[in-house]
Amino acid sequence: MNRTQPQRVLILITYIVLLFVINYVAFGKLLPEKDFKGLWFYAGMASLLLGNLLVTPFFTKPVDAISYTVVSIISIFLVNNWENWLSTDKIIFCVTNGILGLTLIVSFLSILTKDSSKVSNQKFSKSCLIISEFLGNQRVVFSLVIIFALIVFHRNNVKEMFSITIAWVLIVLVEPDKHIFSIIKRIRSIWEIKLSGTHLGIINAYQTPSLMLISQPENSFTDFGTPILFKNSHNSIKTGLTLNYIGLDEQLLLRAMEFSTPDEIIPDLMDVSKLLSSNSVIKLDLTNTKPEVVAKIPLLNKLDDMIGIVDDQTNIETLQFEILKDQEIEEGRIVEVDINNIPVLYQIIDGLTKEDIVAQKNKYGYAKGEAKKIGVWNERSKKFEPAKWLPQINSPVYLKKPDNYTPDYLTVGHFPKTNFTVNIKNIHELVTHNTAILGILGIGKSMLSIELVERMIAEKIKIICLDLTNQYAELLKDFYNTTKENEHLETLYALGARGKNNVSLNVEEGGSINQIHSEIKKELTLFLDDKCEEYLKIYNPSRFEVWRQDSRPFQGNASMATLTPTEITQMISECALEICQQLGMTTRARVCLVYEEAHSLIPEWNSVANEGDKAATNGTARAILQGRKYGLGCLLITQRTANVTKTILNQCNSIFAMRTFDDTGKAFIANYIGSDYSQRLSSLQERHAVFYGKSSSCENPVLIRLNDREEFLDAFRKQYPIRELKV
Repeated sequence: MNRTQPQRVLILITYIVLLFVINYVAFGKLLPEKDFKGLWFYAGMASLLLGNLLVTPFFTKPVDAISYTVVSIISIFLVNNWENWLSTDKIIFCVTNGILGLTLIVSFLSILTKDSSKVSNQKFSKSCLIISEFLGNQRVVFSLVIIFALIVFHRNNVKEMFSITIAWVLIVLVEPDKHIFSIIKRIRSIWEIKLSGTHLGIINAYQTPSLMLISQPENSFTDFGTPILFKNSHNSIKTGLTLNYIGLDEQLLLRAMEFSTPDEIIPDLMDVSKLLSSNSVIKLDLTNTKPEVVAKIPLLNKLDDMIGIVDDQTNIETLQFEILKDQEIEEGRIVEVDINNIPVLYQIIDGLTKEDIVAQKNKYGYAKGEAKKIGVWNERSKKFEPAKWLPQINSPVYLKKPDNYTPDYLTVGHFPKTNFTVNIKNIHELVTHNTAILGILGIGKSMLSIELVERMIAEKIKIICLDLTNQYAELLKDFYNTTKENEHLETLYALGARGKNNVSLNVEEGGSINQIHSEIKKELTLFLDDKCEEYLKIYNPSRFEVWRQDSRPFQGNASMATLTPTEITQMISECALEICQQLGMTTRARVCLVYEEAHSLIPEWNSVANEGDKAATNGTARAILQGRKYGLGCLLITQRTANVTKTILNQCNSIFAMRTFDDTGKAFIANYIGSDYSQRLSSLQERHAVFYGKSSSCENPVLIRLNDREEFLDAFRKQYPIRELKV
């Protein structure tokens, strides 16, 4: 009990007054006798002055013990009456002096041997010190003197015996001031506690790490995120917050999570902890805590965003989490979990319900979410970086708040309801390593391909578009000289149609194949020349009427057949490859072949209309396979993944997978993006896609909301204004 010096003086005066009062009660006068009857008074006074309150209130040194014992021995010898004492008195006298003498000797020995270099002497000195501290303590020494006085001088007077005993017990042994001060301090500390709390319940069980179950009466209810203070089974003080109720086992079972607390409020918590017993929990009121201190508790600051905790079966790529709050959770949303104190983002791709047994036959049902790792967002580079480990089980999971998407000329889309963007990492690799856009009709495939084409043109990559839909000329009219190109096309169409009557003895020279091939190659050679400032060519293979002679002539006639769109596609693709080969090898993209409605232009072998289409598709595939090192690649768009040749599709290192229903298509896509994402394709919303591949700024497959056309144009054309077309 630490007391200030003024307090000690005040207590000393109080005790001295008490001694005088007791002396008056025992002997009828205030001043003590100067003979043997005053021995008890002076011993009590010495105990107060020399020991309890002034000189050695904390511990007794051997030199102090010597002082006390010498004074006591002298006092006893001064009042001795050996000749007239009974044998009992003599025995008491000898025993008292013997104990005091022993204390004196032990204290001297402790002093004499303390500086010895011998280990045995040092041990002996410390042993003597312990005995000296015990026997030489002022309580023991002066208690011996008072007991001696009581037995020898006051045993025949009940009033004196009782009064002196009370004085001895109070002043020397009990020291009521210490207890009174301790009680006052304890009561005052309770009322001075800055943080307050009310009893919440008892800890029923621990779920390592960080979780606990709290038993509460059935009529109780505690809100999600209520701060708590508890003392665990080791009597350690911890803080946490409540999560949810998970069942009933005689009492309600409330789950709570532990969190670390700032150093600034630990003293206040230690004060509040005085109200706690082991395994008890109280509701903690932090309203009086400074905001800057509370701001250091991440779990409290992000409480509104917390939706769950990491569950078992989480691995490096996939997050499994128990959902505590299901507001605003939906497929595609982004959640955040700390891995080694770094916030890592995941994308929700699935959910299911689950049921666990809590106690006996009681069950706890809940929703469980599944999310795929995206990475750590780098705000400076506007892309995700890899995170190579997994979160700790029971860690909090936070739902990223909805954020307005700000279009950027670099971004091809964004994560739903966030401003986290996904870029085309390298438009040249998107071309040379081939790209596919897969999905059903009417969900935005063509709008995406139009955007990618404009990005290619901005990087001066030539586009040869094979379009069966006739929509590219309109959607890309800013880059397409419609009048001029229509004139060229009409010339080609007419040239092809005249071949119907071109019968030749040499079958290979009949029809219009050679003429069309020569004209297309000539036209593409001019188009792919660096001096040409045009960047877009559009052909509709179904509009061509190109004739092939199938037999030797007889009487000036021969059987003729028109080329299919697949064969026209082969011709254009091979011409493009031949020209690129003449230009030489390059690591940059020169030309991109856009196959719109690719299932009709490069069909799978089991989807062809005739045998000639098989050979044509193989020819186109060879051109694509050989084209990469010459800067030639393709953009493939189809609504029927199963019907497109896998020879080319397997070479597409970037995939935009949109809504699709056929199992064959989903099974093929699963090889690229994994079954977790491919199973979601049938439920994707319009203008949403799973994007993955070499050209993506994300290393893992991601579900993104694609750009709207107008938003893209506003952002992109500020950076890349349209060049005026030359007539």
